Amino acid sequence: MTEPTATHPTHSSTADPAAPPDTDGIWYASYPPEVPRDIDVNRYESIAQFFDECTAQYRERVAFVSVGVDLTYGALANKATAFAAYLQSVGVTKGERVAIMLPNTFQYPVALFGALKAGAIVVNVNPLYTARELAHQLKDSGAQTIVVFENFARTLEEALPGTEIKRVVVTALGDLLADGLNLKGHFLNFMLKHVKKLVPAYHLPHAVRLKEALALGASRPFAPLALAHDDLAFLQYTGGTTGVAKGAMLTHRNVLANLLQAKAWAEEALRDDIETVLTPLPLYHIYSLTLNGLIFLGLGGRNILIANPRDTKRVMKMLRHETFTGITAVNTLYNAFLENEEFRKRDFSKLKLAMAGGMAMQRAVAERFKAVTGKPIIEGYGLTECSPIVTMTPLDAKAQREYDGSVGLPAPSTLVRFRKDDGGWAGIGEPGELCVKGPQVMKGYWNRPDETAKVLDADGWLATGDIGVMDEHGYVRLIDRKKDMILVSGFNVYPNEIEDVLAMHPAVREVAAIGVPDPVQGERIKVFIAAREPLTADEVIQHCRKYLTGYKVPKLVEFRDSLPQTNVGKILRRALRDEEAAAQGQGQERGM
Repeated sequence: MTEPTATHPTHSSTADPAAPPDTDGIWYASYPPEVPRDIDVNRYESIAQFFDECTAQYRERVAFVSVGVDLTYGALANKATAFAAYLQSVGVTKGERVAIMLPNTFQYPVALFGALKAGAIVVNVNPLYTARELAHQLKDSGAQTIVVFENFARTLEEALPGTEIKRVVVTALGDLLADGLNLKGHFLNFMLKHVKKLVPAYHLPHAVRLKEALALGASRPFAPLALAHDDLAFLQYTGGTTGVAKGAMLTHRNVLANLLQAKAWAEEALRDDIETVLTPLPLYHIYSLTLNGLIFLGLGGRNILIANPRDTKRVMKMLRHETFTGITAVNTLYNAFLENEEFRKRDFSKLKLAMAGGMAMQRAVAERFKAVTGKPIIEGYGLTECSPIVTMTPLDAKAQREYDGSVGLPAPSTLVRFRKDDGGWAGIGEPGELCVKGPQVMKGYWNRPDETAKVLDADGWLATGDIGVMDEHGYVRLIDRKKDMILVSGFNVYPNEIEDVLAMHPAVREVAAIGVPDPVQGERIKVFIAAREPLTADEVIQHCRKYLTGYKVPKLVEFRDSLPQTNVGKILRRALRDEEAAAQGQGQERGM
């Protein structure tokens, strides 16, 4: 059964108010001629089938590049199948959760596609998580197996108590760089562990090395599984208004639909025999996973993996002899690259596609990028719950508009509407909460029917929490976020999580966290604290560093005697945001 299209929406007359005739489908007139209104969501039965077809078709091509070493589609297929066979041999069954805690290295696609081929549900984990954050995700997902980079194995050791983890697979950067003697791999592993001291001591007595697991799997038969559209492929964790990380249940159908939507949008522009995409964003992030990890796989592309994009000088050194035709990044990364003289002097004549997402693109950065490269940055909008793409800007040069802050048009087979405060649908130019309906919309939140009901109605409409507006050409522009979420360098940060951590400090009586504008990161985290006893900003920050990933640690601390509250005692974050905005406005007027 195909998904309802925007020209024939289905909705309940009671739960779903009639949409105004001036919005549904108006975006089709702005589509480039080669982009279809709908995609065939039944093209593949599973991501595993998609992977097998791609690796068979492009077997001799290079699929991934890591620290100057190539991994072909054929070698990737062999290693992923070996890992799938290993998982089956140690008792991993269909529907079991396998956590992957890896940066952008060959190990990630091997573990990812191996787990999916084995019928497991992948739980992507940020390698920079603290033990507290990791423990929550492992406990909540019920994962029994985890693949972890040894640089972060100590964190896993601290997080294990209370989890269901039975099997641990450990790997190091150089493990899969080559077969045979693998001298480069051994050298890199030695340098990271013994010279740079980047591998803290850990004790995981039952852990298996990934190379050993692959060798064992290669000696065992792999039993292919029947996977269906509605089978879960990912528990992709995201925050919420409560600040508690929740697992968005993304099915094989959700992810396949989204990659087919994006592929239909981009493939006309990406027609070279072999396209090369630069991947500085982590593949465990749904944006990079879909756009870089899956779409370019379907194009037979060559993917350059960057494990640490913050080290701009090293990235540029790695790229000196590389020419890429595509790049996906967030505003902060584009800005960092533009600050590098070597990047500015590159030859960008082959560049076709520069995509931005994850956070708002700043006009100054977008205009500077175009001035340096001659190419525009293409913006889109999405969220984890939509696998993630909802809207995209046309790649067709004729359809390009001057940078206006819009996030593009709804993707094929996707409906977008805006719900007003009174529950009715907004018309052209009227603001409302952006709602989306399409085959990429998640099944719900893992084990949280109450949270699912808050955002997903019976007719399949997902309320995103973002306030936006649609113009007469179908372009979407975001106005504000309904949620209290803070966006730091493309990562969602939820105030409640920070406040909960700070509330653990015995000197903290009341606390509130907000985001304040930052020209580099998009937003910085500022906390307001009413203390019981003397407390310094440095003590606050050091406390947070014990329990929070780096990008969640507050950069600004302000102490007050009390915080603004409602009549029932709820702290008013909005009042603090308004005060901060007013203070910044006054500072600008004074020339500060």
